[in-house]
Amino acid sequence: MGKDKLRKFEENKLFGHLYQPSSGDMRNPEPGYKGKWKEKFGNSNPVVLELGCGKGEYTVALSRKYPDRNFIGVDIKGARLWRGAKTVATENIPNAAFLRIRIEFIDNFFAQNEIDEIWITFPDPQMNRPGKRLTSPPFLERYCKFLKSGGSVHLKTDSRMLHDYTLNVINEYGYTLLYSCTDISAQNPDDELLNIKTFYETRYAAQGIPITYLKFKLPTV
Repeated sequence: MGKDKLRKFEENKLFGHLYQPSSGDMRNPEPGYKGKWKEKFGNSNPVVLELGCGKGEYTVALSRKYPDRNFIGVDIKGARLWRGAKTVATENIPNAAFLRIRIEFIDNFFAQNEIDEIWITFPDPQMNRPGKRLTSPPFLERYCKFLKSGGSVHLKTDSRMLHDYTLNVINEYGYTLLYSCTDISAQNPDDELLNIKTFYETRYAAQGIPITYLKFKLPTV
């Protein structure tokens, strides 16, 4: 492991807004997580998740744009999360936090109706492992456990395969499609929300790869 990565891991321990339960705690996390997120933020504002947040560009950008909402970026890669957590610390952003867990354990950390909205930004399309896709039925069923009634799921991806796969899942399971776009830059060039650029999006756009977008609703349990 490189020295820079070790340095980031050590600094991550100092960030009060970066939560890192041990791998053993992911299955049965301590009581301070589930149902406690608004207390952690110190307000009663809506809570929005970014799943597979990487360096946290969307989490940070959304928290700047919407100070009346709370945002949590979720990822397992500590070195990537460091970038977002460092920005939040440097700018003293009060409504952004990060959670370092595997997303297959996500429903262990959030209570029923605790989350108002979910963003999934440039996830691994898992070409050969459909069950690992963050928009596969097993994952969507997990989100239903904590997403509020009427809450939306947003998917931005450079993978047309993942876009089409998710559309098929929405149709097959009777979820509510709110919007579908196969090229954000061509179809929504002035949408500030959709045109927030992540590290990966900037790279893909430079290669001429269209960025797609879906917005849909899930049933709640």
